[in-house]
Amino acid sequence: MTNTATSAATPAASEAARDSASTDDSARAEARLAFARSALGDANATLERASVDAGFRSYWRSSCEPTRIVMDAPPGKEDVRPWLAIRDLLEAGGVRVPRVLARDVEAGFLLLEDLGAQTLLQVIDESNATGWFDAALDQLLPLQQIAPSAGFPRYDEALLARELRLFDDWLLGTHLGLPLDCALTDPLELVYRRLMDAILAQPTVLVHRDFMPRNLMPLQGGGLAVLDFQDAVVGPISYDVLSLFKDAFHGWPQELVDWGVARYRERASAAGLPVPGLADFRRDVDLIGVQRHLKVLGIFARLNHRDGKPKYLADAPRFVRYLLDVIPKHRALQPLQSVIEERVLPTIGALPSR
Repeated sequence: MTNTATSAATPAASEAARDSASTDDSARAEARLAFARSALGDANATLERASVDAGFRSYWRSSCEPTRIVMDAPPGKEDVRPWLAIRDLLEAGGVRVPRVLARDVEAGFLLLEDLGAQTLLQVIDESNATGWFDAALDQLLPLQQIAPSAGFPRYDEALLARELRLFDDWLLGTHLGLPLDCALTDPLELVYRRLMDAILAQPTVLVHRDFMPRNLMPLQGGGLAVLDFQDAVVGPISYDVLSLFKDAFHGWPQELVDWGVARYRERASAAGLPVPGLADFRRDVDLIGVQRHLKVLGIFARLNHRDGKPKYLADAPRFVRYLLDVIPKHRALQPLQSVIEERVLPTIGALPSR
């Protein structure tokens, strides 16, 4: 929210901010191009934007052949070191990740192999989904079998609670303008406690945290490569399975989701992973899904209001649909249903069909 004093100074301040941002962007573009030309050994190389993510990283494709990708992670806003550390860990564990060809860690630039212009999200549909999902499991299963060091970050109670608060603070409070009084927060606190207790009781493995088609790249020789893994933690075994089949950007028929969960559980058990029986595992997937869907709704609202990226809110109704499909199946979640139906549904927009 903007206060009155800030508003009074807005024209001059806004112009100065735009000039400063323009200067910064120009300097960053020059530094990015200089890095690319040096790393490629081509003084005439040019760059075109390849993609941008929800954070501050951006990706640029070179004009030379073979094409390469420059990751630009501005220092102070992004740090390439966690990305590099997790990349190395995953590669050592047999997961296909982008190859790093050159780096300037202090400046926040990496030169990567070009895995193509299409993510799995752009090529998967109901006619080919089972084959692609099996290919995704070919990467997820070895990822989950990696044993990180003892000090590796964990999906602990503090992190789970912090993520759930995003729903309260950003979707309910900031986006919907609801007062976070006891009438609203007490039922949420009750459900959050139940969710966290159930989630923390699940077996743990390495968790990607965004293992979904948008972060998987089809390879020319077959199979998939894994992207956007820098936030990996040790956490509940059901988390990445839920992310894969209850996608943030595409909804699948429930029959396909049910097949996928059963298929994963079958393959995970055969691989020796600590996965429970199918009925218990379906429950675990449901519960971690509620936590993730609430978190994502909060993140989408934050991207809009804090970061000026409104496009993600268009997918918010999908997550409300996911929640309303699951909550009635679990008695412990009933207080959340009232909050969703009475406070969120009236303003969130039309829900996608089942």
